[in-house]
Amino acid sequence: MSHPLHNVLVVEDETAIAETVLYALRSEGYAARHCLLGNDALARLRQQAYDLVVLDVGLPDMSGFEVCRSLRTFSEVPVIFLTARNDEFDRVLGLELGADDYMAKPFSPRELVARVRARLRRAGSSAAPESAGWQQLGRFAIDREGRRIRFGEQLLDLTRYEYALMAALLQRPGAILSRAQLMDRGWDSDADSADRTVDTHVKTLRAKLRAAGADPDPIRTHRGLGYALEA
Repeated sequence: MSHPLHNVLVVEDETAIAETVLYALRSEGYAARHCLLGNDALARLRQQAYDLVVLDVGLPDMSGFEVCRSLRTFSEVPVIFLTARNDEFDRVLGLELGADDYMAKPFSPRELVARVRARLRRAGSSAAPESAGWQQLGRFAIDREGRRIRFGEQLLDLTRYEYALMAALLQRPGAILSRAQLMDRGWDSDADSADRTVDTHVKTLRAKLRAAGADPDPIRTHRGLGYALEA
């Protein structure tokens, strides 16, 4: 039986299918939760860490592909798609968007649980409880495995690149990191665009930190050198 600290979010609008999946997961010891809509799922995933997401492609408010695309801007949580179609194009698109697996309806709940178990094992989800993943750094806290950052008690709503920038600065609080160093830690862009790319993300980060109550600004600009964070 799986460890109860493995949290799985099931995003499925067909009640009968959702109940079957939830029962199968809970029978194996998973802490399974359910969402009907894609927007609700994204909101929950921003607020709480899950070990895996079972995601239906055909949701009422937005497609599962759109959910996955948005999810990948702030989380690398494993995703298993469910779909009523076994179309190769859908499978390829889902995997390209960052899904880890794909199951076509109708499917065996036992097979789904087996795939969930395999993905969690691969992701190393037998680790410590989620709360143990947070590292406190002054007013900031970072969960590197969950790719989340808090300022005070507020979870910051960060894009993939904003997270990479903040994580790099938090790794060495007070140290001045050049734009090139920051690029190396989170970007694939060309070197000649480093200044503009980093500066743009610093600007958006500062706006989000102000909205979270950061005053004075914890990100310091060192002209000609780079940026440093006062944690």
